[in-house]
Amino acid sequence: MSFLTIRRIGWDTETTAPDPTEARIVTAALIGRGGTAADRVQTWLINPGVPIPPETTEIHGITDAMVQADGQDPKVALDELAGTMARAISYGTPLVAFNTAYDWTVLHHELERHGLPTMADRVGPGPLPLVDPHVIDKQVDKYVKGTGMRKLKPTAERYGVELTDWHTAEADALAVLLIAEAQFEKHAPLRDMGPAQLYGAQRAWRAEQQAGLQKWFRTKATPEQGGAPDKVIDGSWPLIIPAQRGESA
Repeated sequence: MSFLTIRRIGWDTETTAPDPTEARIVTAALIGRGGTAADRVQTWLINPGVPIPPETTEIHGITDAMVQADGQDPKVALDELAGTMARAISYGTPLVAFNTAYDWTVLHHELERHGLPTMADRVGPGPLPLVDPHVIDKQVDKYVKGTGMRKLKPTAERYGVELTDWHTAEADALAVLLIAEAQFEKHAPLRDMGPAQLYGAQRAWRAEQQAGLQKWFRTKATPEQGGAPDKVIDGSWPLIIPAQRGESA
């Protein structure tokens, strides 16, 4: 069965911080498309239990007042979110997220924080039907010029995806699905891979990409750009090793 013909789910989280080991989820969305069922959207507004920094509110628009008034208890909401994702994985449904390593790692630490089973506890170590258009884009189009052009919105634009409401979890989850669909339509080798093969390929691609980024930070980046001779960029995927932190794309 082809990715383009089966049910697939785009997912995204909006959080309180760029560090996935510390970030709390304030909104999450799952959008199901394809197959024989109608499109379905599930969203969560979560009270993270900590103040939402103004700089993250500027990105996603979620304020302390909003989550205090209408946000779900995080333990309940996170269990619902992870449980829904685990059921989808058990059916073999691809879960598509842009820079999966960030969101997967955030979710891992949030579940641990609230004493809930992690995704690894729920679905095992893999291979899992995870699709990361960010990793795929860097593999199939290695020479994109311009600072920030690998972020979600400019990546979407390169694939002809147009949305008007960016940086809500729901909009970003839809954008991710549309980017992935465009990638699978354009690149036949992706369509030829089974889920396990694609999972292994993305792990290898991510490790190679992050190693290249680490080399750039160590040898070419200025101190203002974060350059340092001992800079460490973790290449693990989908779960970032806690001691070696990554950043959201």
